[in-house]
Amino acid sequence: MILINLLPYREERRKRRRAAFFVSLGVAAAIGAGIVVAIYLLLTFLTTEQQRRNQYISSEISRLESQIKDIANLKSEIEALKARQRAVEDLQTDRNTPVLLLNDLARLTPEGVFLTSIRQSDKIVTVGGMAQTMERVSELLRNLSRNSEWLERPELIESKVAAVTTNSRDQKRLFEFSLRVSIKAPAREPAPGAPGAASPKKS
Repeated sequence: MILINLLPYREERRKRRRAAFFVSLGVAAAIGAGIVVAIYLLLTFLTTEQQRRNQYISSEISRLESQIKDIANLKSEIEALKARQRAVEDLQTDRNTPVLLLNDLARLTPEGVFLTSIRQSDKIVTVGGMAQTMERVSELLRNLSRNSEWLERPELIESKVAAVTTNSRDQKRLFEFSLRVSIKAPAREPAPGAPGAASPKKS
């Protein structure tokens, strides 16, 4: 027996194809929308994480800047204290300088040399005097250069022959001289903990 399909099968097949196309299109659209949503969520997550990191870095930078300011303030305070300490030490040294200067000159002046004037200008001392011989003047210069604890760099300014009349109306031939010498800067002790500072001895 032969079966003959009298229904419009081509129209039905076209409808099925159209339906399958729209289903495929819907599935593709859904997949595309899912991918877009996933990418959006990923980007949102990454952006949030980066913002959180940036905020953490900013807070750490602010904290470090605050610490740096504190350190700078401490350094300025330490420098101010050091400056005050130096000023006090300089005042103490300046107060003792005349005594130390006279002691050194009295100790180092050889026999046959008489000092007649001493003038100080800042750290420079000008000394005038009379000597029996120029060898005595040279000896004074050597003593000031090698044996003085507070004076350094002696320099002869002038030396000339001078005739001096004594009480017996006799004239003696002496040498009148003037010299300049520098006052040594006091040695400052290094602060505790500074390079070169001596560590306390253990008993």
